[in-house]
Amino acid sequence: MLRLQAWLADYWVIGAGFMAASFIAVAPIVSLSLPVFLIFLHSPFYMVHQVEEHTGDRFREFANENVFGGRDALTVASVLIINLPFVWGINLLALYAAFLWGPAWGLVAPYIMIVNALAHLVTSARLRKYNPGLVTSIVLFLPLSVATIWTIGRTAGLVPQMIGAALAILLHLAIIAVVTVRYRSLANA
Repeated sequence: MLRLQAWLADYWVIGAGFMAASFIAVAPIVSLSLPVFLIFLHSPFYMVHQVEEHTGDRFREFANENVFGGRDALTVASVLIINLPFVWGINLLALYAAFLWGPAWGLVAPYIMIVNALAHLVTSARLRKYNPGLVTSIVLFLPLSVATIWTIGRTAGLVPQMIGAALAILLHLAIIAVVTVRYRSLANA
């Protein structure tokens, strides 16, 4: 298992870059309604963001140094779990849900994206410095997530919006909780 983790740690960002390029290359021929197509775009845009954020382990090192006082609170394993099954998996599930049951069922994707973008903006403002992922949060995440929420939200009603937002917030709170528990255990050691 550790061998797989080490291999993924070395290559997942490169894979994300190639997958993002592939998804973007096929986007013009994908035959989906506009709302579902916007949900589709969340995966490659997130992968481009992950390339900015995680190339050279930049985000993990930044967070551990600037947020957690030099402690290894955000681990390589945590980064892999957050980004591969959760981000990629949730975006894939959101796409299928939007395709099968209607666009409103995919709203978790733009809400996860907008919460992540806001976290990058708040962190940058608080620390008064760039953090890995900030540029794509501004250039890609905010426009796509707002456009998707607006496009789908015009007909979706309040309940799907609340469910998407709640799931996005819960996911980010779970990440914060796991990293905080590790940080506290390191601080007490």
